[in-house]
Amino acid sequence: MSPAARPPEGGEPSLGEAAAERRVGPHACPALFISAPSSGAGKTSLTAAIARSHARRGRRVRVFKTGPDFLDPGILARAAGTPVYQLDLFMGGVAHCRNLLAAAARTADLILVEGVMGLFDGNPSSADLAAAFGLPVVCVIDASAMAQTFAAVATGLQRFRPALRHAGVIANRIGGPAHGRMLAAGLPDDLPLIATLPRDADLALPERHLGLVQAQELPDLDARLDAWADAWERALQPGFAFQPVTFTAEAESVPARRLAGRRIAIARDAAFGFIYAANLDTLRALGAELAFFSPAGGDRLPVCDAVWLPGGYPELHAEALSANATLSAALRSHVAAGKPLLAECGGMLALLDELTDAEGRSHRMAGLLPGSARVQQRLAALGLQALDWPEGLLRGHSYHYSTLQTPLAPIARASNPNGGSTAEALYQQGSLRASYVHHYFPSNPEAVAAFFGS
Repeated sequence: MSPAARPPEGGEPSLGEAAAERRVGPHACPALFISAPSSGAGKTSLTAAIARSHARRGRRVRVFKTGPDFLDPGILARAAGTPVYQLDLFMGGVAHCRNLLAAAARTADLILVEGVMGLFDGNPSSADLAAAFGLPVVCVIDASAMAQTFAAVATGLQRFRPALRHAGVIANRIGGPAHGRMLAAGLPDDLPLIATLPRDADLALPERHLGLVQAQELPDLDARLDAWADAWERALQPGFAFQPVTFTAEAESVPARRLAGRRIAIARDAAFGFIYAANLDTLRALGAELAFFSPAGGDRLPVCDAVWLPGGYPELHAEALSANATLSAALRSHVAAGKPLLAECGGMLALLDELTDAEGRSHRMAGLLPGSARVQQRLAALGLQALDWPEGLLRGHSYHYSTLQTPLAPIARASNPNGGSTAEALYQQGSLRASYVHHYFPSNPEAVAAFFGS
């Protein structure tokens, strides 16, 4: 694998730092928004294939993921060799998203944005995001069980919201060259068939209850990505060219370095991997020093002033976490000393008295929060969230299969901007704060600084 295709482990390029330079002039960069009629059409594999194809030729690719997601970005970051950031009009807002894109455009040769669900699904939708920044859209359509209807679906997506720029359409999982010609025959001239990719079970990625298996758990991922890139290069039709898009940053206030001199320990491994790159940028911009450690790997708690336990899959690593008694004791001492500890979703589950996994096995957890949780086979909660911390409002999202039982009374409860039923609780016990919400720190850096700096 070429160095350009390998994600950096340290000194990673930060769009947050680039955006903080406050260059507001316009920057043009070829860009493409990859969407689909629905989930499961192949958006992630196609986005990763394009990214790897260009990265291994030495081109600098910046990839974004629409909406809250931790799993697809891990695959895409490996494909591109650069960290993947979220673009979400609710969590981050228009100005924040615009500045991330503008920062990427200053140094990138190509910007790719992967959509979420179907093109028009959700509020805000992928279409809303593409329209906000003038991004040309290509829809990936699973054509495995289609013939002439393929053109009807493709043109329907194109005409449903005429103001969107459509660069073309991609036919995925076709049966062969004749099938591909049949699909192309019904398309109008202004909606070209960009590529036709054949059915290939070897190109699929394994999944589990929250989505794709994490990138760090796939030892053959680089070989798969190269195979995807090979397939893309064979499938790409002659004459296709990425369209340039001009991005202009907006002036944003620079947060005060209220965490200067403070060290925040952050769990980061296969059990706690749900971390937004923008969250790390925010903490660094506030002046914090970050120290990463692996609870599932048996690491001790680093010397620190505060701790962040993000979400992940503690249920898959419950035995290892339960065995790390030294860490549990250190976390108890940390809280007893009044030092801040933020636990999100899986991080919260790891601090309970007990966690029962999907197979019904119960595991003793750290015991810092009273109560227990059980992982079930069906989805328990999903939705964007706005949560009033004592320090101010933070935005984020919730997505989990577990249910929680605790005697603690919440100090606040989140609201869902779309009126959905998910409204997560915020718990506080001393200096420990916990919730199912995955917070997006750029939504309120001052509140984040006030908590971690307390």
